Amino acid sequence: MHSARIVEVNETSAGIVVPEPDGFRFFAAHPDFHALEGRVFRSPRHATREASALQARRRGRRRP
Repeated sequence: MHSARIVEVNETSAGIVVPEPDGFRFFAAHPDFHALEGRVFRSPRHATREASALQARRRGRRRP
């Protein structure tokens, strides 16, 4: 059985994923990743990719 995994993006603890029958549910640990709260991903790797993409989109908006 799988256990909870930490999701890190660029040395930031974005949250954790917890195994469920349908995948891995994301729980945000950092406010920048609350948009992913409660989403279910196929794997911890998919959650990490989405968290990285979210951070990249947020950084893109902040630049002039």
